[in-house]
This record gives sequence, structure tokens and C-alpha cells, in this order.
Amino acid sequence: MRGSCLCADVTFVVSGGPTDVGYCHCSQCRKQSGHFWASATIPLAQINITGAVRWFASSDFAKRGFCPKCGSFLFWKHNDEDALGFSLGAVDGLTGLHPVKHIFVADKGDYYDIADGLPQEEAELL
Repeated sequence: MRGSCLCADVTFVVSGGPTDVGYCHCSQCRKQSGHFWASATIPLAQINITGAVRWFASSDFAKRGFCPKCGSFLFWKHNDEDALGFSLGAVDGLTGLHPVKHIFVADKGDYYDIADGLPQEEAELL
């Protein structure tokens, strides 16, 4: 699976099977992506990133990676984990993946409904 930012200055190749495929509705993801964020998680050893990713410490426990040229939001990383969440919207072509859950639904926007029947975790952003 390959992906890139809008300007293609940052690219990535995923060499393993992603896990934890889902939608995040937290206010940070909504502000950064413009809506909820669709992502999958991969061990760091199974993703090869090229280009200059800029990291923003969005909380005490996590950071968000984006392209400094076009601003595309590409990655989310918990400081204490050896895994990385990557944007499914940045993948080139089909992913073959299917989301399995929604997270931070208690923080979701009031302008849309979740009606796909997937499990919903209501945890609020710390």
C-alpha cells in the first residue's frame, strides 16, 4: 500500500497488514482534517516514510505528522507506542480495508450522524 500528501513531497509505503482501522471524531482530528479522520495503525517497522514530515505535539501524549509544503495531515503517533496511525485518505488507490469502529464519538460534530452500525467508543479527548 502506497500513499502521499497532496503535493507528493511526503510519501509512504506500508509493508504489513494495518490494524485498528477506524474513524476518529475528536475535536483535534476534526479541526486538522476538516471532518472526522479515517486511519489505520501500522507498526513503525512496517512503514517507510520519505520526505520531510513536520510533527506537531497536539497533546502531552501524542503528535501529528503533516507535510510542511501542502499541509496534508498524514500521521498520528502516540509517544509511548511503536506504531503509527496513517491517513486512509492519503492512500493511492484502493486500500482493501474496512473500518471496524468509531472513536471519541462523544466529541463528534453536531452537523452529522453516525448510522453505519459500527461500534462507537464515546471516550472524550484527554
